[in-house]
Amino acid sequence: MLGCGLAGIFPPALDAAGATSGEGLNILGPREGFSPQIGTLVSMLNWMRDVVLSSVKGLKTAQLDYLHDARANTIGALLLHLGALERLYQIHTFEGRKWNDWDDETGKRWGPASALGREARQTIKGNSLGYYLEVLHEGRERTLAELRKRDDAWLMQVDSDWVWGPTNNYCKWFRVCEHESNHNGQIKWIKGRLPGATGNQD
Repeated sequence: MLGCGLAGIFPPALDAAGATSGEGLNILGPREGFSPQIGTLVSMLNWMRDVVLSSVKGLKTAQLDYLHDARANTIGALLLHLGALERLYQIHTFEGRKWNDWDDETGKRWGPASALGREARQTIKGNSLGYYLEVLHEGRERTLAELRKRDDAWLMQVDSDWVWGPTNNYCKWFRVCEHESNHNGQIKWIKGRLPGATGNQD
């Protein structure tokens, strides 16, 4: 009985396509190809992404588009929101753009997903799970490629003008990880209220 309970708490490792992945996901720490602290950050990003992918595994378009009430977000919109925030942090930390200083193309591509709300409810729908997984996968691959180019000194650089006070790049990228944890809770809450849902999804 305990084994069944733990299986629900700790999902199997998934790659971006939803398949079982290799070893090491649950060992947080340095990763080959990255500086020590960046590798540790990468291990946390990977662990949290795996949890999100487990939460949405097998969902159909109608389930991804399910709107619980007029002010809610859909699971699909939340997944695209995760991709949007990662992209914005890439532009900010890797390309050196000030937050909210986005070009028109970035605003058009990621604006509704980053803001959520009414426009997202109207426009983010009709997509398969594969679409969202591909967006997340492409974004994460870009993040990993950029992090491989950097070292721990870059990770520790402090932005004294950040919106919530002096903040280093480590904290900014941990925010990406924490952000996925936050919305994973919402995804699981919505999933538990899908038409025909059974069991405890919370």
